[in-house]
Amino acid sequence: MKKYVLVGAGSRALYMFAKPMSLQWRHHVEFKGVYDINKIRAKLLSKECGGVPVYGDFHEMLEEARPDVVIVASSDNTHHIYIVEALRAGCDVISEKPMTIDEDKCREILKAERESGRKVTVTFNLRFAPYFAKVKQLLHEGAIGDVHHVHLEWFLDRTHGADYFRRWHAEMKNSGGLLVHKSTHHFDIVNWWVNGRPVQLQAFGARRVYGDQGRKKGERCLTCEYKSSCEYYKDITADPFMEQYYRQAEQEDGYWRDRCLFDDCIDIYDTMAVNVQYDNSALLNYSLVAYSPYEGWRATVNGSEGRLELGEIYTSADMQQTDSNLIKLYKPGGRAEHIEVAAASGGHGGGDARLLQALFEGGIDDPLGQQADSLAGAASLLIGATANRSIAEGRALQIPDGSLMR
Repeated sequence: MKKYVLVGAGSRALYMFAKPMSLQWRHHVEFKGVYDINKIRAKLLSKECGGVPVYGDFHEMLEEARPDVVIVASSDNTHHIYIVEALRAGCDVISEKPMTIDEDKCREILKAERESGRKVTVTFNLRFAPYFAKVKQLLHEGAIGDVHHVHLEWFLDRTHGADYFRRWHAEMKNSGGLLVHKSTHHFDIVNWWVNGRPVQLQAFGARRVYGDQGRKKGERCLTCEYKSSCEYYKDITADPFMEQYYRQAEQEDGYWRDRCLFDDCIDIYDTMAVNVQYDNSALLNYSLVAYSPYEGWRATVNGSEGRLELGEIYTSADMQQTDSNLIKLYKPGGRAEHIEVAAASGGHGGGDARLLQALFEGGIDDPLGQQADSLAGAASLLIGATANRSIAEGRALQIPDGSLMR
């Protein structure tokens, strides 16, 4: 049985990794330690997971626990630090997406991976969701021939989407913006579907709803004098997890989980559009908004021998739903086929549970290439990072090739 340690003690770290390792996967893994810069959160996570050791220093955890695998689920801008140090210590790494937030940090990771001979796996759970996997299977089998064009529209609602602007994600230096933190999921899916490497793009972005819009505002929801009239007011004390893991842990690091959505330090975009060209000549038109009245996504995939029409509407940030989903397959001449995919329970459309099985059980056949390596992690984050540069510079840009960074 391999020994695992965890960096990070937020909600994703707790529910995606810590609890599964200490409960349903305890017979497959040894959960040997957790480290977080906020010791209060780390101790709370430990308590929920059977008293797993809490370390006050990452290096100390590596030296004492001697893990085989380090799981990195800290803030995005710190991923590269822990990944590189873990690789150099002789550990494999499982990284929450995005692998990191910019080109320089990506280079550091890929160089350390090559030099250490260890392996980085990136947790792209959407690859494991049955609906996305069925699309990949159809494309792999040639259902629409060669893929020429993808149109993907993603829309976050005013609960889920707004929440990114309350948290550390709201500053580029922390998350790379939504084009890195969130869109890395979406870019990876398209990269996987079209089976190509992104080579150039042009992007546009703006803040239309959140950030400094000249509105009346406070510092945070908890103390805001305008809470009674603000449609975005969020009472974190009403959520037991938020109250315990964040409100009561503020004294440790000063982090507020309910910062005002209109704070003037917000510099990420809430409205984004990206056009991408691939090395196999496939094209992608992508858009993301973070203030939709409802949540979901729509896509079309056009090929030499047909077209797929796809999409899901859901009511939770974890993409949970109860109905089956349809894939509409159209062939030249107007013939249509509706392919029903049963909706899966669990996080991210059923992807989380299947991903954990692949990570912790191992030895599972992977004919569709669902398990993502560092190059897949690089390809997706580099689209987002290059898109940010394209917006800032107002021009089309080449996308770095992760395979040349090793």
